[in-house]
Amino acid sequence: MLLLTLFFPLINCVSGLIFGNLLGPGIIYIALINMFFIWLLSCYLLIKIIIPGNFIIIHLTEWISVEFFTLDWSFCFDSLTSVMLFIVTFISLLVHTYSVSYMSNDPHLPRFIAYLSLFTFFMLILITANNFLQMFVGWEGVGLSSYLLINFWFTRIQANKSAIKAMLINRVGDFFILLALFSIYFFFGSLDYDIVFSLVPYYINYIAQINGYTLSLIDMICLFLFLGAMGKSAQLGLHTWLPDAMEGPTPVSALIHAATMVTAGVFLLARCSHLFEFSALILNFIMCVGAMTAFFAATTGLFQNDIKKVIAYSTCSQLGYMIFACGLSSYDVGIFHLSNHAFFKALLFLGAGSIIHAVSDEQDMRKLGALKIFLPFSYSIMFIGSLALIGFPFLSGFYSKDVILEVAYARFTTFSCFCYILGSLAAFCTSFYSTRLLFLVFLSNPNGYRVPLLNAHEGDKGITIPLFLLSFFSIFIGFFSKEMFIGFGTDFWNTSIFSLPVHTLIVDIEFIPFFFKILPLILTLLGAAFSYKIYSSGLSEFFKIKLHQPFILFYTFFSRKWFFDRIYNQFITTPLLNFSYSFTYKTLDRGFIEFFGPTGIKLVVQELLKKVLFFQSGNISSYIFYFILIIVFVVICS
Repeated sequence: MLLLTLFFPLINCVSGLIFGNLLGPGIIYIALINMFFIWLLSCYLLIKIIIPGNFIIIHLTEWISVEFFTLDWSFCFDSLTSVMLFIVTFISLLVHTYSVSYMSNDPHLPRFIAYLSLFTFFMLILITANNFLQMFVGWEGVGLSSYLLINFWFTRIQANKSAIKAMLINRVGDFFILLALFSIYFFFGSLDYDIVFSLVPYYINYIAQINGYTLSLIDMICLFLFLGAMGKSAQLGLHTWLPDAMEGPTPVSALIHAATMVTAGVFLLARCSHLFEFSALILNFIMCVGAMTAFFAATTGLFQNDIKKVIAYSTCSQLGYMIFACGLSSYDVGIFHLSNHAFFKALLFLGAGSIIHAVSDEQDMRKLGALKIFLPFSYSIMFIGSLALIGFPFLSGFYSKDVILEVAYARFTTFSCFCYILGSLAAFCTSFYSTRLLFLVFLSNPNGYRVPLLNAHEGDKGITIPLFLLSFFSIFIGFFSKEMFIGFGTDFWNTSIFSLPVHTLIVDIEFIPFFFKILPLILTLLGAAFSYKIYSSGLSEFFKIKLHQPFILFYTFFSRKWFFDRIYNQFITTPLLNFSYSFTYKTLDRGFIEFFGPTGIKLVVQELLKKVLFFQSGNISSYIFYFILIIVFVVICS
């Protein structure tokens, strides 16, 4: 029965693509019923795992059998899987429901629902896999699904470019995942989680040699795994695809940012905690990359004007916090923040979609304003989502984000203190741009056209009910799940997450100075107050501030996304394209291959034909002479 949670989304996808045009709206409601049933099964699984504290492994069938290497289609349902399964199915159900109303005027709605179900299916394959290769199937599947959904409106050139960009950047991460899988198979002789994780302690001192360089085997594998996770979870350097993915429909953004795709990297780190715990070097690297990503994305979101891109950069920043927590060996805290983030980030994206839908698809916050009057419900849910995002006391984000920073300070190392500072500054920036979003969209004077504002209206029940449910979870889920996930002495995670006793810092955070506990909250409140002060004085006052030379440099740097796209285009993409044109195209394709291939064969045939044509003179006596000459040659040779 548990396998139905996997195959119902696949049934939705296949039926939607094949019979969507025939059944019309009927296939959509069948998909909604199936998703609701899947969510009920995930709730049943969560209760079944929590109460007895066990796990379930289902071997479906044999997959690969080559000499001593065997691999099965097998599924692992433990506490980590059950939590992810609940989050993915619940968010997916709400996104499916929301999409039926949001995309009601799109003639290709059945295809869109089918793609959403395909996305859900591959994410479920990823989180329930019991071996690395099966996990990689889901890993690649979510990449394919994201391409299809970002490029859903395929007649838009920007959607084409964004989808290709997302696919190519994720290929970089996937290359390192393949290297990790090859290394694991070569040294461990298996790809099963249980076998590999049980053998890790015996390979701690094993040294791998690569081109004369020596490197710890565990460090090498963990580095490859993390570089792969960086692509999916949009960490610094491989993050540029995430904001551009906003070219897809808004429900796609909610599904990608809340429950699928970007959470895959965090899940991989938690699942492979048995490996990472024996690699202190890579854990420090993970910690620093996560903290820098959180700070970078938070500063980039300060002055973005597209409402969806502001929320997208907030996702990138929060993913940095999750990776940051995993680098501190607090995988349970990272998953706790992932679960909280899923609800309020889905709330923010779907709320932004409700706003965009109400004002004739306008996304520029500078052209909005005063929507609190016209869209009071949307204002309420965006207010709740923003408070949860910034970590306002007693909302879901408060219970997880502050714990991450406290654990960082409690580590008392140079790297952890550096990351604590970056994380605290990121909290200030997050509060600033969240307040800025609320003010420009809802509280400022109207700045847009008159007709869209007067025609603004709330969505129907298909839009408002998912938003209401998400707002409820965004307020209470952190409070009700904190003790279960990260409470002192909890055994909820059992063996699904492993942490060495020396890395357990959940007790130490109770003894750090009170000032460093309260500092992130102080910076959060200061960021909100500072933002409100600047923008409530009017955009003309902010424009005057922008004219000052020191500030305009910061403004340009942050609004241009730290010039990452410019650097990639100028120093990587353009030289690579020029090299590809001058060498692979002109020298290889049109040179070597053409000379020894089609063009060369054509020239040789032409030369032979010219010589043959020399003998075609039309003179009968010449033909008789050639005939007699050939007969004499044959007689002599015989």
